[in-house]
Amino acid sequence: MTYTTQLQNGNELNRLYECDRPVHEWYRFVLSFPPHLVRHYVEKFGLARGQIILDPFCGTGTTLVEAKKIGIGSVGVEANAMAHFAASVKTNWNVEPTELTRFGQEVANSVTENARERVLATDDKHFGVSVYNGQLRKLDDEKSRLLIKNSISPLPLHKVLTLLDSIDRHNPDELRNYAKLALARQTVKVISNLRFGPEIGVGKQKVDTPVLKPWLDALDMMVADLHECRALRETGSAVFLADARNMRRYMSPNSIDAIITSPPYPNEKDYSRTTRLESVLLGFMSSREDLRKQKQQFIRSNTRGVYKADEDHHWVQDIPRIQELANSIEARRLELGKTSGFEKQYAKVVRLYFGGMARHLSELRSLLRPGAKLAYVVGDQASYFRIMIRTGQILAEVAERLGYEVMDIDLFRTRFSTATKEHLREEVLLLKWNG
Repeated sequence: MTYTTQLQNGNELNRLYECDRPVHEWYRFVLSFPPHLVRHYVEKFGLARGQIILDPFCGTGTTLVEAKKIGIGSVGVEANAMAHFAASVKTNWNVEPTELTRFGQEVANSVTENARERVLATDDKHFGVSVYNGQLRKLDDEKSRLLIKNSISPLPLHKVLTLLDSIDRHNPDELRNYAKLALARQTVKVISNLRFGPEIGVGKQKVDTPVLKPWLDALDMMVADLHECRALRETGSAVFLADARNMRRYMSPNSIDAIITSPPYPNEKDYSRTTRLESVLLGFMSSREDLRKQKQQFIRSNTRGVYKADEDHHWVQDIPRIQELANSIEARRLELGKTSGFEKQYAKVVRLYFGGMARHLSELRSLLRPGAKLAYVVGDQASYFRIMIRTGQILAEVAERLGYEVMDIDLFRTRFSTATKEHLREEVLLLKWNG
């Protein structure tokens, strides 16, 4: 089965337009699909007000925010607690912008008026310069071990923890959530030592950097966007912290008109690392046990998220193409003499990934209205000994076996793999549920 439809203006769809930035820019993943891709499929599917879009892998809420901007109700499901928090804040436009401005000023004043905490303003011209001679705040050892080493330097970390403490002393909770999301955004973007490419890593160490002014700048951005979007604040949107393979308890049967989403890809990318710093700082993760519980709610897309009790592979045990793919990966491992614990799991994770997606698609069927249309942004992968995984084509076969109609596979964008010297396709798998 081969589909080769090219998205109209496909190259343009890969860009983030300036008009897309409001609300989306409050906090978003690097390499997220752009908001106008959502608009493209809303138009293609003929969706209108009164209908409901579901994003079962909603991440930081790209589909949900864009649906709200258009005036269409939406539901999101996300297993990463930090991403779920971000999506929840980004889809709540009910606060008064002037109240958020007041809240930010009160927090800033409480910090700068406290001589012991005045280090927060170091190198920050908006609040002046001061010198700190006391003991720096830091995370406890268990939380520190969760972080990527050197992801944030001691003095900036002290400032962030000080500001968080001040935020927590102010009310109400709703405004605190905006303030925390603004700090999470700026911690990752400008305060930490993290850098983002295809993978997350650590760049140049910042001995010191402003914290308070970047945070206030992020709050000002939120305030401006809330003013702009307030006419659509009543458009409904709900976000659930849940596993995309177990969603029926959160939604009514036959309630969903469309899906626009991007599940994880089958590769060695540990998606929990992308949000690790802010997850720890904001208290969503405090121990290895918290990390394990979160990963167990994810589709098994990498070997660092595989557990002994996993059984999703049973969902695809009778699909020859998947079994042949997994067997070829294991054969390549033996041929190359690779014996690490992770490499031995490559074949298993491929079976678990497609099995988890089969379980997810099966779970969806009772939630979808007859005629519902689905768009899944997925990507080819070659992480496992350079053996190509045609994700979109394989998921199309899985979906057909579960009773879905495969409408098409649109080409979204391509990227060049230096390992295989091939262009890997990112595609949008289009399905229809006829009931």
